[in-house]
Amino acid sequence: MNARPAVVCAELLATLDASEGRRRRRKRDTTPDAIGLTIKRDLLERAVAADPDPERFEEWLCEQCLAAGTSEGGVRAMALSIFEEWRLAQDATAFGDWLERGAPSDDALSDEGSNTSR
Repeated sequence: MNARPAVVCAELLATLDASEGRRRRRKRDTTPDAIGLTIKRDLLERAVAADPDPERFEEWLCEQCLAAGTSEGGVRAMALSIFEEWRLAQDATAFGDWLERGAPSDDALSDEGSNTSR
């Protein structure tokens, strides 16, 4: 797979449904998880809209961290995760193929907020 960051980020947005499904089933306080997922979703949506060149994607993510100001730590953690997942999609055929199929997961939420098997 040799996709632009915006393409991979759009595909990564689908994986957040599975993460949200797992988070909601946990018995502990998942507020920090929800905050992280919100930050990640925001970064992914901005990457899709900005469509940065592959050669500039890391720089673009760094700019997003700097723009976050005092919230930089959480944004930096999610930016690093996104960058690593984008690189993995380039290098690991199975991961890239899974993303292209819509990231199917039994943990994903349906429109009603319950589990679905995709």
